[in-house]
Amino acid sequence: MMLQDRVFMKKLSGLALPIAAQSLMLSAVSVADTLMLGGVEQNAMAAVSLASKIQFVQNMILSSVVAAFVILGAQYWGKRDRGAVSRLFSFALLLCSLTSAAVFTVCEFFPGAAMTLFTNDAELNRIASDYLRLAAWSYLITGFSQCYLGLLKISEHARDTALISTCTVLLNIALNAVFIFGLAGMPPMGVRGAALATLVSRIAELIWAVALSFRENYIRPDYRRIFALDRALTGDFIRCMLPLLGASLLWGIGYTAYSAFMGHIDQDAPAANSVASSVIELVCCLCNGLASGGGIMVGNALGAGDLDTARLYGTRLVKMSFVVGILTSLLMFALTPLVMSVVHLSGTAEAYLHGMMIVMSVYTVGRVVNTITINGVFSAGGDTLFDMYSLAVTMWGIALPLAVLGTFVFHWPVWMVYACTCLDEVGKIPWVMLHFRKYKWLRNLTR
Repeated sequence: MMLQDRVFMKKLSGLALPIAAQSLMLSAVSVADTLMLGGVEQNAMAAVSLASKIQFVQNMILSSVVAAFVILGAQYWGKRDRGAVSRLFSFALLLCSLTSAAVFTVCEFFPGAAMTLFTNDAELNRIASDYLRLAAWSYLITGFSQCYLGLLKISEHARDTALISTCTVLLNIALNAVFIFGLAGMPPMGVRGAALATLVSRIAELIWAVALSFRENYIRPDYRRIFALDRALTGDFIRCMLPLLGASLLWGIGYTAYSAFMGHIDQDAPAANSVASSVIELVCCLCNGLASGGGIMVGNALGAGDLDTARLYGTRLVKMSFVVGILTSLLMFALTPLVMSVVHLSGTAEAYLHGMMIVMSVYTVGRVVNTITINGVFSAGGDTLFDMYSLAVTMWGIALPLAVLGTFVFHWPVWMVYACTCLDEVGKIPWVMLHFRKYKWLRNLTR
């Protein structure tokens, strides 16, 4: 029945596939960095993986701001209120700019102190600090580009975001090879080459996205209003954003803590974890697209006041999440031998990675179902508190304490510690389904 509804499938594929392609391209950069730096030195790969956790925390804040903008913006776009969308964009851009400036300051001027949170190895700290001093400049402009890409998604230009991301990622990967290994007459720069490649591609991404906004039928934000806040819309934005921010920080800090645990075991554990993290992000691209694209569809219907259609779309997305989750799990199993043959690690790190890949094959089912249901369906109607509550219980109340005990008290094998970090996604599926059936997410947030 779902597949026979051509209107639904056309809308979903038109939104989800470009966003999934964008997610795939972004994950491809992480994979390219891992493989290329692994070809230079294992410590370089591990150090950059740990250093990137600072940007990961930044992205948690930026994603909560952009997600609040997309949630409200999708509903106002469904209502055809472009003025409200423009005012929401201005406030989101202000918050993202302040966040990016703060992260830039830490990474540019205090990289060594920041890295002590993630590793007690002096060599990894030195390499990571060298990387961060240059990468900080790309972090500075990330907030701008993410806001513009969010604007394109909700204003029916999702294909443009996929095209921008594809081209800039290909540019990033090409420049990675040039700068890291010293091709085309360039001196080999190692980890600083990876940072420089990211900076150049982020600049290109921002210029392209801004230039598109000046074309016909595209929204051009009014920068004169960036400090002229609409009190009502700003209040709605903050009420929507704060639970998202709380959930993002709970998840982001917890996820970063997992990497820190690996960094305190030995040098092989973070190297294996960096590969495992890259693979899971690559494999889960489709669920990211379905969550974002499906959420926009549900939000458009809610903003237009069509609650029946929104409920139908939400139900279909949840059913689809289980199918995609099972297929993704099977894909992870199938990819394990390939990943093990491509990545060159020490014998100990390879053993760690093999155990992590098996654990991830089970974990991906929960990851996919929860991403589509919580980040897509629930968030579309502004039901953002549930994610924060569920993370507080499952991650911080169960998974994180077990990982701490396994790492520092009982000294469990690495694969067991890694399995503890994955308990939260699998364990909360029944809770998520029960909350879905309450239909608290069916809300029109527009004024």
